[in-house]
Amino acid sequence: MTGTSGTKHSSTPQAQSKWLSKSASETRGSDKDEVQFHYDISNDFFKLWQDPTQTYSCAYFERDDYTLEQAQRAKVDLSLSKLGLQPGMTLLDIGCGWGSTIARAVEKYDVNVIGLTLSENQKQHIEDYWFPKLKSDRKMEVRLQPWEEFEGKVDRIVSIGAFEHFGFNKYDDYFKKTFSWLPDDGVMMLHTIIIPEDEEIKAKGLPLTMSRVRFIKFIMDEIYPGGRLPLASMVREHANKAGYTVTREQHLQPHYVKTLDTWAANLEAKKDEAIAITSEQIYERFRKYLTGCADLFREGYTDVAQFTCEKAAA
Repeated sequence: MTGTSGTKHSSTPQAQSKWLSKSASETRGSDKDEVQFHYDISNDFFKLWQDPTQTYSCAYFERDDYTLEQAQRAKVDLSLSKLGLQPGMTLLDIGCGWGSTIARAVEKYDVNVIGLTLSENQKQHIEDYWFPKLKSDRKMEVRLQPWEEFEGKVDRIVSIGAFEHFGFNKYDDYFKKTFSWLPDDGVMMLHTIIIPEDEEIKAKGLPLTMSRVRFIKFIMDEIYPGGRLPLASMVREHANKAGYTVTREQHLQPHYVKTLDTWAANLEAKKDEAIAITSEQIYERFRKYLTGCADLFREGYTDVAQFTCEKAAA
């Protein structure tokens, strides 16, 4: 069989799923240098094509007429609404990005926040931009620290777009550690890109063409070194093994298509500025990444889901 590009592909969904799992999941995950390779290119570069809150994950277009900024704010509100936050609680944000989620948590829920990041640029942005803007007496802290080194107790955990940087071998520790940090009624909301199960691949008739293989290799080599993607069943399995019950699973695939399309259009509209800030090579790398990933989500090769993990329901 051949795909539309005329290249050969695997004829069985099982073979495709195994290849995707092995290629996109079965290694150690990203280290600090690899995370900084992507996120510390330049804050000004990312500002060119992200929304004003610099939320770098799938937006939630609750209404068709939402701008990217409105949709990103809606995604943050959707995420936080699943946690049962109360004033005075402490929220841990694992992979806090440029800080829009912890800022919104302080603003809307009057909570203490701890953000973890491996990006020096992101940490500096949060401390220079968000914290001075927030008129709150609550404790606000951002740490340049991997989750493996975190110690302490928190009331709720949110993690949006960080799980993709973990390897298979870290999953058990991640869920066990987060479970141990939470009280008996604790909740964690985990937002991550996922790859399809065998039955999904079969139902959708997805061919694994050589062009798709090359693009996935490009992502792993040049965009997110060390990055890996899980199956939804893996998230549920490891969460349950640690003691959590996954009480809700919400998929946002079409929302990420629109997010990526918007980011790509924004970047292309600011091509000259992007090249001036970085280089033509980096511009072309990110343009290829954003447009190619939009196609992966559009065609069903990837999805994104939010998993609500609760202790009390266990």
